[in-house]
Amino acid sequence: MRRPLFLPTARQTNWLLVIAFLAVGEALYLRFLAIENPNVALACQGGLKTWLCTSWQLSVVLFRNEVFGVVALAIALLNLLRPSLVLVAMALAVAGFGVVLHNVDLSALAAGVLILSLARPAPAPE
Repeated sequence: MRRPLFLPTARQTNWLLVIAFLAVGEALYLRFLAIENPNVALACQGGLKTWLCTSWQLSVVLFRNEVFGVVALAIALLNLLRPSLVLVAMALAVAGFGVVLHNVDLSALAAGVLILSLARPAPAPE
C-alpha cells in the first residue's frame, strides 16, 4: 500500500502562510527602512548603537556571505529527504528573507525544492 503524499492540512497551511508573510514583511522592513535608507546606513556606520543598527549590520554580513540562500537550500534539501512541517516553515522564512534581501539564486532554488517536497510520501508513523 502506498503512503500518502506530504500535504499540510488547511490549518497547517494557514500557519505556514502567516510565517511566510511575517518573514517577508520583516525582510521588507529591514531592506527599505534600514539597509537602503541612507540616513540609517550613515548613522549605523558612524557607530550608533541601537537595535536597528544591530539588525542592519547583521543583515548586511549575512547578505554578503549569501547565508540566507545557503541556509534556505540546506533546510529545503533536508525537507526533501524527510518531509516535516517544521522544516517547511523554517525554509519558507529563510527563503523569504533571501529573496527580499538579494540572495535570490539559492533562495529561489530552495523554494523550488520545497515545492518538490510536496510530491514526496509522508514519513511513516512511528
